[in-house]
Parts: sequence; structure tokens; C-alpha cells
Amino acid sequence: MPRFYLDTSDGDFKITDHVGYDFADRDEARRLALDTLPDMARDKMPDGDRRDFICNVRDEAGKPIFTATLSLIARWLT
Repeated sequence: MPRFYLDTSDGDFKITDHVGYDFADRDEARRLALDTLPDMARDKMPDGDRRDFICNVRDEAGKPIFTATLSLIARWLT
């Protein structure tokens, strides 16, 4: 099974995955990347009005193959 690495960033911290995950294909890695973003947003609400949560997927050679960004924008209406 191919190994994939998911690196994340929440605007304050970048975490590089040095362990990786074994998946049958890159679609499984994509699904985990997309599932990771809402959890990141729940754990770290924005300090200001906006925060971008990013998950990048690398293949076993270290080449970036997928990126996903969740932008959380919060503002008072009145």
C-alpha cells in the first residue's frame, strides 16, 4: 500500500507529518484530508475575523499531490 503524509496548518502552527498513513489509493488520503479540516476548525476558533485551515497531502516520495483549505470567517452583523 502506498504511504501518504498529511501536513496541516492553522495559521499559527504548521505540523509536518513524518509518520504517514497507508492507504489503498490517493482518494483515501484525500478523504482524510477533507475530514481533518472541520476538526481543526472546531479545536481552534479564529482569534480575529478569519482563519484558514490547510491540509496538504504528500505521496511517499514527498511530492505534494493534494491541498484543501477551509476558511472560517466570523463577523458580528450588528
